[in-house]
Amino acid sequence: MTQEVRIKDLAVPRRTPEEQATYEFALSLKVELDVDGIVTEARRSTGLDRFGDPTLLDRLSAQIAAVESDGGLSGLGRYIIRQRLVGLMKARLRFEEYVRRYPEALEVELEPPVIVVGLPRSGTTHLVNLLAADSRFRSMPWWEVIEPVPVTGDGPGPDGVDPRYLRCLATYRAAEKMAPLTKLMHDRPPSAIEEDCELMDLDLSSYTLEWHARVPAWRHYYLGLDHHSHYGFFQRLLQVLSHLRGPNRWVLKTPQHLEQLGPLLDTFPDATIAFTLRDPVAVLQSAITMLAYGDRMRRAKIEADDLARYWIDRIERLLRAAVRDAALIPGAQRVDVEFGALRRDDLAMARGILEAAGLGLTDRARSELSGYLARTRGDGEGRMAYDLRGDFGIEPDELYEQFAFYFEAFPQVAREVF
Repeated sequence: MTQEVRIKDLAVPRRTPEEQATYEFALSLKVELDVDGIVTEARRSTGLDRFGDPTLLDRLSAQIAAVESDGGLSGLGRYIIRQRLVGLMKARLRFEEYVRRYPEALEVELEPPVIVVGLPRSGTTHLVNLLAADSRFRSMPWWEVIEPVPVTGDGPGPDGVDPRYLRCLATYRAAEKMAPLTKLMHDRPPSAIEEDCELMDLDLSSYTLEWHARVPAWRHYYLGLDHHSHYGFFQRLLQVLSHLRGPNRWVLKTPQHLEQLGPLLDTFPDATIAFTLRDPVAVLQSAITMLAYGDRMRRAKIEADDLARYWIDRIERLLRAAVRDAALIPGAQRVDVEFGALRRDDLAMARGILEAAGLGLTDRARSELSGYLARTRGDGEGRMAYDLRGDFGIEPDELYEQFAFYFEAFPQVAREVF
């Protein structure tokens, strides 16, 4: 039987001496965030200098300014963000160099993708990983998301393993030691299929930064962008990745698509949309618990009230945009994926999505999907218990009033938190 795990010190962590030493080190780090320093490091590391889009550095500047306004980050939190930004700039330089060397990559014809669109913590990760088990799809494992374009000459060793995978594995194991309970909420081993927003951030055009810091200024800036050009970049990146290795039909997912359905569908007009639906209160209690747990090293203090306020507002923004624009999805291209139905029979849900995409569940696909389910099901290492009242002082009924518009739009969604 799966053991229920409760983080009893979520808001005020009780640390072992070793954890306290790590926390004090996290506070003591002094990390400079500046455009010139990040750009210089990326160029020096890669030996490349062309970013392609002259407005990219404007968005880098906006992200840094937003992070500088967050006075609650620890030095480690700032370090993580800086390393991430350097990594994105390096990846962008390598992307532009690849296109320069292989312009035919942008002639790759992408087949209509299947795109999972829904709130975080609404079953999107399980669904995209299940669909990605079908070998007819191209997808993005985490090790490839971090370094999407390989370094020239940095190929697999005698064992045939991509060095990008090995670097990702080392990082995963280090993070597992620092925050072991994270894997019960969102495990991200190197092979896990991850989100499009991580790829879109090569163009610094996603909401991902909001998961690392309290950055309302970036949220405002990001929401004010015309995302058609950024989705155009995303499409070109998928072409390059398919040129590196096929197939050319992608399975994709990120919650960000909820508020960008217009640009998404203009860019991929033939896409099949798997539209996940789940109680947003259940989504919130899961998301902010995971974030608060990460904040014990990322921030000087947990600040649970501030965290909850930020993400209640953020989820509402995502949902209001989704309710407004859901009708943009052609009926024949949309499959609603209610969370309870997905949990009851995920294989049947996958079959419905494949049929809507014109692929169907072939014998081979059934075997591949069933194999994935057999490998991932089981008692596991525990199941996280969530408590909005106890951990955040929030009465669920108040949130249900705030999100009544969503339940009216999608009455099949069942209440989960009482």
